[in-house]
Amino acid sequence: MRGDFPGGGVRPAARAAALVFLALGAASCKTFDDVMVFAFGRSMRDQPSFDPYENTRMPAEGSVPFAAGNYPAGPDMLNVGQPQSAEYDIPPFTQADMARGGAVASGLVNPVPATPESLQRGELLYNRFCTVCHGAQGLSAEAPILDKLRVMAAFNLATGAAVTHTDGYIYGMIRVGRGLMPEYGHRITHFDRWHIVNHVRQLQRNAAGGGAAPAGGAATPAGAPAGADTGAAADTTGGGG
Repeated sequence: MRGDFPGGGVRPAARAAALVFLALGAASCKTFDDVMVFAFGRSMRDQPSFDPYENTRMPAEGSVPFAAGNYPAGPDMLNVGQPQSAEYDIPPFTQADMARGGAVASGLVNPVPATPESLQRGELLYNRFCTVCHGAQGLSAEAPILDKLRVMAAFNLATGAAVTHTDGYIYGMIRVGRGLMPEYGHRITHFDRWHIVNHVRQLQRNAAGGGAAPAGGAATPAGAPAGADTGAAADTTGGGG
């Protein structure tokens, strides 16, 4: 019989110990941690740590802040580790501000002249980000997205209310969006937004037969005070921008 074999009486105890071990393992590491806390008073699960922003440290004395990727020092510069030296500051505004008329954004002054280089850069970025909804010529009826999703019809940029908006308002729409239009501030950097604005003005001139710059662009000449009332008509029709 089994009990007659040497050591046969140990087998039931071994099976019981194995069952206990499996039960502890099935209960995950938390149970083992609880046993360790009970035995030794501590566990790796309970250790001092800081929550985000709980113990924020100031920069070391004498350190030099570097330019943020979104705000290079100039329109033709890349951030390659140079110290922050921008001479401009953009006041905060949101989609809600744009929906109420965009007074803050409308007062922003376009710091980028519409040079051939700016227009070339603006066209490249416009085709990359804007053409799909607004059309290559700024006419939303020609937008490629309409073949797939009619509900995404956007406003014309070459005609209509967009002509009356200031450069700053168009910049603001690119940065934070409004309605169906998403924000592009995290994908299009500060000066690149102004390059797109310059290209949009060129599309408006093309639609008008190559005439003078639209009134919206003339409302924010270089040197105009930031936040000035430009008298631009607000687009209150809702929907995408």
